[in-house]
Amino acid sequence: MNVVIYARYSSHNQTEQSIEGQLSVCHDFANKNNYTIINEYIDRATTGTNDNREQFQKMIEDSSKKQFQGVLVYQLDRFARNRYDSSHYKHKLKQNGVRVFSAKENISEDASGILMESVLEGMAEYYSVELSQKVKRGMQINATKCYYNGGSVPLGLKLVTVEEVNGPMGKKICKKQFAIDEATAPIVQKIFEMYSTGSTMADIIRYLNERQLKTSRGNEFNKNSLRKMLLNKKYIGIYSYDNKEVKGGIPSIIEEDLFYKVREKMLKNKEAPQRARAKTNYLLTTKLFCGNCKSMMVGYSGTSKTGKLHCYYGCKGTWQHKCNKKGVQKEYIEDFVVTHAKKILTDEKINEIANIIIEVAKKEKNSIRLKELQKQLRANEKQKVNLFDSLKVCDMNDVRKSIFEEISKMEQQKKLLEEQIAVEKASSYNVTLSQIKFFLRNLANGNSDDIKNRQMLINVLVYKVVIYEKSITIVFTTQDKYYEERIPTISEMESSFVGNLFPPINKKPINYERFFIFFIKSLAYYFILC
Repeated sequence: MNVVIYARYSSHNQTEQSIEGQLSVCHDFANKNNYTIINEYIDRATTGTNDNREQFQKMIEDSSKKQFQGVLVYQLDRFARNRYDSSHYKHKLKQNGVRVFSAKENISEDASGILMESVLEGMAEYYSVELSQKVKRGMQINATKCYYNGGSVPLGLKLVTVEEVNGPMGKKICKKQFAIDEATAPIVQKIFEMYSTGSTMADIIRYLNERQLKTSRGNEFNKNSLRKMLLNKKYIGIYSYDNKEVKGGIPSIIEEDLFYKVREKMLKNKEAPQRARAKTNYLLTTKLFCGNCKSMMVGYSGTSKTGKLHCYYGCKGTWQHKCNKKGVQKEYIEDFVVTHAKKILTDEKINEIANIIIEVAKKEKNSIRLKELQKQLRANEKQKVNLFDSLKVCDMNDVRKSIFEEISKMEQQKKLLEEQIAVEKASSYNVTLSQIKFFLRNLANGNSDDIKNRQMLINVLVYKVVIYEKSITIVFTTQDKYYEERIPTISEMESSFVGNLFPPINKKPINYERFFIFFIKSLAYYFILC
């Protein structure tokens, strides 16, 4: 089999050696499996969370030439870190007869392998959220004392280090608080005075840039950065966290009367920032397919005659005039899938799933990447200690400011590393039988109306859903059977909106002797932080 290698590194913590290490492991894997490597696609200093990867896109394009049958990566997180993108590009490769292989995650292609991947991905998300909650609790404690909790520091303010004795064995823990920056606070005061006395934003921007004054990030002023400054309550001493405000939590730079005068004037001039539009969460994205043309079905919305918003899933082929499949109502199909997914998790099935995963886990070794992440975390802690030591002996304001900025970066990096370690521990099969059962029972007994529970059920248990003209087929990761049910038409559903009713459901189980499950893996590593 002809294969190509795809490798990338994404952060300043990774180097050229990281790329070479990935290539070495991939070459060893190819040799052991008698694969012939015909090309290498390498993206340096890029991220897997977007499509801005030149070599990756070239690899996807080249797959149409039918010159190779597989893409080999060090680990699947090198391919993509986003569930939608991963499924989208694997679907493209599959159409060209190309599969994705992982050199370090040797999971079988049969039903048990797919089931194991799905459950472990769900557990990775679950325990990542658990870690996130612990981080949030720490940040909430910081907020009670108005300590700095991350993010950019506004112009006119700076961070100072304070010590408190609340660590283990009476260890001193360094915290940071806001203080007035005497060098830049007058600039902030000038901006507010100019706007309150009739200067336009364009006038103020021109004034600042002509004098080569910079924002807190060292950039030239523009309309967006100026608007954020004029609406920032930190300038009147208000500390905010998690929609709670503490008056006097920060030293004030601007008088309240002046601040609210400016704010009122901005609202009158209709220059206040627009509220971000709420996004509809389509839970079956990348898992829902049209039975007529096999295309993926995606979410869209429309407004009825009464002005009410209604959400549907529609076939991509229909928009390309290649299919005549009608759309299906979002709540109907998602409720149907979630209901049947919960029925899968009987006590007997939970025990069966848990035993399968534990059996496979016994064959796996410790993750090399986990050890590397733990090494990076130890290096992070050591570097922060050195930076704090430097602060104690440094009396130059400019240098101290640079050190504070570097410490802030290290704190953000630490949070990311801790999340990655939690995810890696779950995906490296370092789990117990009781943990797996606990996780699955939480899914089974969770609130069906809770969006997180619904999403988790679908991610873990549902392989794909196919909508035909008059029926629905659900393919689960746990068993070789599907369900059939009549689908109401959009006209039927629209007529039912008046009473919030749907047409009657007639469930008819159908048994298959055998059902071939195609290999697919959805990367569901969600890094949920404030």
